[in-house]
Amino acid sequence: MANEISLKQRKNSKKSNEVSKLSEADLADSINSSIIAKREVGDGAAAENEVEYDKNTDHKDELEKPIRSIYFRIEIDVVFLLLLLLALATRLYKLEEPNYIVFDELHYGRYVTLYTKGIFFFDAHPPLGKQLLYLAGQWAGYNGNFTFDRIGSPYSDSVPIRALRLIPAVCGSLLVPVTYQLMLEICTYQFTAILAAALVLFENCFLAQSRFMLLESIQILFGLWGLLCIIKSSRKTGAASVIWLCVGAFSLGCCFSVKYSGLYTYYLATFLVGRQMWQLIGKIKSMLKLFLSCLWRFLILICIPLAVYISVFYAHLNMLPKAGPHDSVMTSAFQASLQGGLASITRGQPLHVSHGSQITLRHSHGRTCWLHSHAHVYPVRYADGRGSSHQQQVTCYSFKDVNNWWIVKRPEQSSLAVSQPPDVIRHGDVVQLLHGITSRALNSHDVAAPVSPQSQEVSCYIDYNVSMQAQNLWRVDIVNRESEESTWDSIRSLVRLVHVDSGSALRFSGRQLPSWGFHQHEVVADKAISHQDTLWNVEEHRFTKAEDRRERERELVTAEMIPTTTPRLSFWDKFLELQYKMITHAPDAPVGHMFASEPAEWPLLVRSIAYWLSPDSNAQVHLIGNLVTWYAGTISVLFYGVLLAMYAIRERRAYQDLSPRASHKFYESGYILFLGYWLHYLPYFFMDRTLFLHHYLPAYIFKILLLSYVIDHVYYILGARENTKSFSHIFILCVIIWLSYVMIAFKKFSVLSYGNTDLTENDLLNLRWKDTWDFIIHKKT
Repeated sequence: MANEISLKQRKNSKKSNEVSKLSEADLADSINSSIIAKREVGDGAAAENEVEYDKNTDHKDELEKPIRSIYFRIEIDVVFLLLLLLALATRLYKLEEPNYIVFDELHYGRYVTLYTKGIFFFDAHPPLGKQLLYLAGQWAGYNGNFTFDRIGSPYSDSVPIRALRLIPAVCGSLLVPVTYQLMLEICTYQFTAILAAALVLFENCFLAQSRFMLLESIQILFGLWGLLCIIKSSRKTGAASVIWLCVGAFSLGCCFSVKYSGLYTYYLATFLVGRQMWQLIGKIKSMLKLFLSCLWRFLILICIPLAVYISVFYAHLNMLPKAGPHDSVMTSAFQASLQGGLASITRGQPLHVSHGSQITLRHSHGRTCWLHSHAHVYPVRYADGRGSSHQQQVTCYSFKDVNNWWIVKRPEQSSLAVSQPPDVIRHGDVVQLLHGITSRALNSHDVAAPVSPQSQEVSCYIDYNVSMQAQNLWRVDIVNRESEESTWDSIRSLVRLVHVDSGSALRFSGRQLPSWGFHQHEVVADKAISHQDTLWNVEEHRFTKAEDRRERERELVTAEMIPTTTPRLSFWDKFLELQYKMITHAPDAPVGHMFASEPAEWPLLVRSIAYWLSPDSNAQVHLIGNLVTWYAGTISVLFYGVLLAMYAIRERRAYQDLSPRASHKFYESGYILFLGYWLHYLPYFFMDRTLFLHHYLPAYIFKILLLSYVIDHVYYILGARENTKSFSHIFILCVIIWLSYVMIAFKKFSVLSYGNTDLTENDLLNLRWKDTWDFIIHKKT
């Protein structure tokens, strides 16, 4: 028994020693484990001292836990950055050279000057690109005192030429990495995206267009960035999709706010979004959800670009409050609303047209011209054998002239002097219009007009004592009247003069008379009285004071030919008028230019454009493409078209040449690149205006991208089949060799892009790879 007790004591002593050796951490773990065990088997009540221990443990964890912060994860695409740096190096190199006015810098420099001085100007394209150039000039301190007189004139020290050329240069540089990003979205391999960016980088026409005050690089950058955002939006969901679409819509609005040709890119983007919605029809079961999905996308795609466009013109009109040299294009009311315009010259001119008023009638829409007559008569017979009335000619003349004056007369009154109070003419009144200098009345009759035989001739009546009687009564129809009793007011009243006997309206036909009419514009009487060319307004206005004809003629000859009080035009009045004038004046662009070209010539680079020639040497700037890329791109367009037709035919016969993923890539690239090329190219075949090679550049960028994708597709096809896989390495080698020639050609022709190298006659002849290229050679003596 004693031995058993002794044994138990030794065991207890051993256990006691083991427990004493436990560390505090082990003890804590043991206690914690026992607590957990009690929770698992107990009734759920807290164990003794459990709450106090948990508090201590929590405080310990808080002390040991690391403090968290807010982090931004930034991923840098090294390839993107490298391409951007290379592009900046080529585009910004000696940007201030040549220090001369180069090609259309003549026009855009003038616009920057007019912006600087706040003087109104008119241009057929939207103003965003010109505004960006102006902002660069303001940032560099340009004072607007340089006269852009002619191409080739040297810049003075007051012109920050590097700053003015910086915006196009930066946009042209960004075009390279944006091309890379766009191709990453639609091609199969990364090397294809790098190839596309390299082809843009080593393209001489993009280099030349980016180094001067020109707008194509700005327009193309906005267009490609907008398309990239639209594509990203189609591949995102939720808020990301909305944000990308908004950014893309904004960029596309900027694109066609630089030049109207940017609308073709906008149409392409709209087609892509519409195609995406079409594909959703089979995937979304709820018609309401489908409708809302379409609605928000198209609202964004319409409202944001339109808001950008209107905002650009709002800024434009607010930046140009002063009258300037282009005022005559606009209506009299628009001119008079400008500071120093018509109203500032003749304050106090009569407002209401009355019996005895001396007026000039201006055609209110389209071409600017004034109702005009002179002592010359229509020929007895026209060139086609038709007879005329042989009466005094009435035309529409595009210049201020004393023969533009007319006197308003009540038919029943003989005196022309204005009575007191004046006998005011109102809507619906019948009047005669006497030509101020010849005193003959405006007349029309059943005789075919000289150039528009479907309309009646308008003349000033000469009494030949024959059976043809005068028909010289005209009814005043005030189009923008507020009531039936509205008065005929100078400047602000738009009127139609309706011939009483025939019911035809006095109309500007838009056609020019032959040499016997001094090539002035034809005026007719037309049955289509609601036509916009039947609208006229009184510009100059004064009262007749003298009864004697000779004294009256002297008054007319010495009269100041500018109008009345300042009208208040809203922004929308000015905006809408400006839109109409830009549309109607587009066909009036100058025709005939020594470097003009036809759209059919562009794919083969038949013509170049001489931008600048040094006055002292053969250094010169030409818009000319990299011939190696140019011809390969043209071939790729044809090749893709052949593939498209071949795949379509074989699919109809149940042959599947491509995997579903490859087929999707092929057609997606076709929608974006192949369609994009033709959409930017074909419209020029229907334009009746002078065209140049630079009009082809928005289409050419799509051709380069399509060329890259064709290479991508061929490489994929070779690698996808076992019997052709070995040829893929040979194909890559061929592409590398071809790209080397692209770089060699770029280097060779870069002297014509920078314009800072003096060239000999032999140098230029060696660069003339096509006989149709118009290089200019100064032969040195």
